[in-house]
Amino acid sequence: MDSDPNGTFVDFAGGVQLLDGEDIRTSVPALLLGMCVSGAAGNLLVLLVFARDYRAGRGSEAKALLASVAATDALILVLCAPVRALAAYKQAWVLGRFACATADWFQHSCLVAKTLLLAVSTRAKHTTERAAAAAAAPPQRGWIAWAVALVWLLSMMLPIPQMLFAALQARGTHGVLVCVSRVPACASHFMALYYKIYPTAAYVTPVVFTVAYYTKSLHRALNYAPSPRRHSKVTLVLLCLSSTLGLTLLPEWGTFTWVRLGYHKPPAGVLLCAQVLVYACSALSPVLLVGMYDDVRRGLAALCVAAACRGSKAAVAAAAAAAVAADGAPKTTEGNGAELGGGVGANAVLANAENTFPDVEHFWTGRRNTQVEEEQDPVPWEREEKML
Repeated sequence: MDSDPNGTFVDFAGGVQLLDGEDIRTSVPALLLGMCVSGAAGNLLVLLVFARDYRAGRGSEAKALLASVAATDALILVLCAPVRALAAYKQAWVLGRFACATADWFQHSCLVAKTLLLAVSTRAKHTTERAAAAAAAPPQRGWIAWAVALVWLLSMMLPIPQMLFAALQARGTHGVLVCVSRVPACASHFMALYYKIYPTAAYVTPVVFTVAYYTKSLHRALNYAPSPRRHSKVTLVLLCLSSTLGLTLLPEWGTFTWVRLGYHKPPAGVLLCAQVLVYACSALSPVLLVGMYDDVRRGLAALCVAAACRGSKAAVAAAAAAAVAADGAPKTTEGNGAELGGGVGANAVLANAENTFPDVEHFWTGRRNTQVEEEQDPVPWEREEKML
């Protein structure tokens, strides 16, 4: 990073580029892609669990907002992390002008939306829909859609200057293109004020408010709530999510503000660490939910059981089809129900290893075509007249 001779402040946009060292060039993209794959899979499972709970009537306002947070984390990992990994590996910008203009803007939109959604979750009720229906108080979910829409609208508007001042610039004798953020000298005073207000409104205030609210709620739930165990668990989960968000995003917002206010530039290692922690935050969110939220853990176990049962049923059906194809068409049954041919293998598979009864053919052979004489009653004790 350096300063333009015309008085324009220059900073990298879309991730740190022009890195030195082959080990950094390969290790940083590998780390980012690993977190991208694992974190995206975890957030997708969390979304499936919440969707299953809503279909079963076990949804709540807090679960709806946590699902929005999980969707935001998935967007960060799928659309933002690969861009930074490619920029670090290529040591240049190869995605074009539009991607350069929108890379930092979209990532900051997602980060601001995630922070504000956790702040909005302080308004949500943690009771499930069935409990609310039993208490004759229908849940009001209409405000959630409006809140999420307003949060995303505000989140996309706040980082607009990062999209306006991002541009491609050639560096070196070979004309390598890098994506930079350039603030013209005429807008330097306005942007200096903006870089003080923007982090405060988008990061400091929501995180401090959310952590303070859930700390107070946890204390109240443990001491005054009628069911402290239930309330404290949900509150503790949201407090841990908010605290993890604040700690992992602190280096990113700190370096962002420090660099743009014109102080000494931090080393490239600090910038890379802050960049990695942004995606680590999104990858750790589903781990915290699964480890601490009982509903998510039970829902994930139910999904695994359903997937395993579906797989076993498919295997049994495939084995039955293979047995029928090998033995030919199944024959009909007659008489005592024994098959007269080649459907034995299919029936054995579909019976799923049922218990085998002993051979009683000799019993039916002895009893077939037999007549009982009137004077030879096999059950004399069942006569209506009394025996003398």
